[in-house]
Amino acid sequence: MNTLSQEKINEIRNGVNIVDVISSYIPLTPKGKNYFGVCPFHDDTNPSLSVSASKQIYKCFSCGATGTVFKFIMDYENISFKEAVKKVADLGGVQVNIGKIEKKQTHQELHQIYDLALKFYINNLNTAAGKEAREYLHKRNINEQTIKEFQIGLSLKHDTLSKIMTQKFKREDVLKSGLVGLNDNGYYDLFYERIMFPLYDLDGSPVAFSGRIYNKEDNAKYFNTRETEIFKKGELIYNYHRARDIARRKNQVIVMEGFMDVIRAYTVGIENVIAMMGTAVTDVQASLIKRMAKEIILCFDGDEAGAKATMACSNELLKIGVTPKVIRLEDNLDPDEYIQKYGKEAFQRKIDNPISLMDFKITYLKSGKDLTTSTDQAKYISEIISELNKIDDDILKELTIKKIATELNIDESLIKKHLVQNPKPIMPIKKAKKSPVMDKYEKAESALVYYMLKSPEVITMYNNRVTYIPEKEYRSLAREISAFYKNFGFIDEADFIDYVECDPDLMATISKINKTNTKDTYTLEEIEDYINVIKAYNVQEEIKRLTDKMKNLTDPLDKAKIAEEIVGLKKGV
Repeated sequence: MNTLSQEKINEIRNGVNIVDVISSYIPLTPKGKNYFGVCPFHDDTNPSLSVSASKQIYKCFSCGATGTVFKFIMDYENISFKEAVKKVADLGGVQVNIGKIEKKQTHQELHQIYDLALKFYINNLNTAAGKEAREYLHKRNINEQTIKEFQIGLSLKHDTLSKIMTQKFKREDVLKSGLVGLNDNGYYDLFYERIMFPLYDLDGSPVAFSGRIYNKEDNAKYFNTRETEIFKKGELIYNYHRARDIARRKNQVIVMEGFMDVIRAYTVGIENVIAMMGTAVTDVQASLIKRMAKEIILCFDGDEAGAKATMACSNELLKIGVTPKVIRLEDNLDPDEYIQKYGKEAFQRKIDNPISLMDFKITYLKSGKDLTTSTDQAKYISEIISELNKIDDDILKELTIKKIATELNIDESLIKKHLVQNPKPIMPIKKAKKSPVMDKYEKAESALVYYMLKSPEVITMYNNRVTYIPEKEYRSLAREISAFYKNFGFIDEADFIDYVECDPDLMATISKINKTNTKDTYTLEEIEDYINVIKAYNVQEEIKRLTDKMKNLTDPLDKAKIAEEIVGLKKGV
């Protein structure tokens, strides 16, 4: 199922310790033979992810997430199997040529439209018609290398793009793209006379544009593509595809508001930067940020709106157990302006010396209050207590309490008695979905296939004694396990998972059986019971079929023959 041989995949996987790799993403604690951590694939509050060094697999006892080191990296970093294999191979020092990585895309027509639009806009900027726009970019200290790196382009004042698009693609898809409109006069370009900044999905494919006015005054300085089937603003992060690996290496990611801030930082060599594109951070974006690095620094605009955005973003991150640090910029400057005014070194010092989240919140909550009045003092203390209840860092809490008590000349106990002992997330979090209740027949099928993954003895019993597993998902997985054992002469759960990695249906079933079954050991009596339950179900279904068939017969002899067959089946049960 993979272009690499199974032997090569095994060699790559065996070249690393899964515990070492996963612990570089999330903290793991030894417990018995395994290591445990908070599962990053659902809203986990207690460590439910188990990692086994001996078996080379991980398993979440809550949401059922399971796999090898490849699967973990794929899901954590939102990359393909091939990319995950390459990452692990590099970690283990194994030489491998995985060839060209093809991205599977849905809505291919829209992606093709955006690929063509990007080339069109880039070409425009490099023509005589783009001279004024290029000069404008150079004045903004955006050089040719940056223009090329960020694929900056230009939309013209004529409806050229719409003519090209409607000739090459289906017109309904062209209209869906958000690049072309339709009125009584026909199709027309929605972007014109604007410098075009492409916005990318998590894989780095262009899915939208932000067009900036450059040659006249306009209240709408930026005009963005509306949301489409491939562009959901709240699910994407600007520059994610470039910053992901750099942030992982540095174990630090800097979150900004706008794409121009990111571009500016990038031009001076600060590349572990991403942006929310000016919107409030969503839970999807927060989860993506959490997976990029352990140290998260918020560097939003230096004005009041930027401080408010910092509060909102930090609270969203706190919900998923992340306490970010904060950079505040003087003179109400945004990062783009600050770097241009004070230079890289000054900005780097800000990065190297961020303030704690609570120090930022203290300053923010103090703003606009007269702390010489009892009314504002009471409001300030109440707000500080509310913020302290959102964090679970006891040391940070204690330091903050001492600071506030000293500042206001009050007793620490006044604050402490209002603190919640076990702080909860500030908003209700989504719990892992509960599995539907299984009847005894499905439980037997699930358990049998679960133990087939762990033992050739169970595979042999399945081959010799089970003719048919009723549920398709378990039947397909059982057949694949049996075929693997026949082809390779052994069964190893990690090897098998890598073997079927590219089959989402089989992987979903593996996760399902791992969520339902938690015990690694079995007795032969248990396996016998599972097989007998499955057989009983098949017999009952056959009895139902024969009973229905008998109802439609008129010949007494035929009826008697089927009745005798039914009696025999019942005796067998």
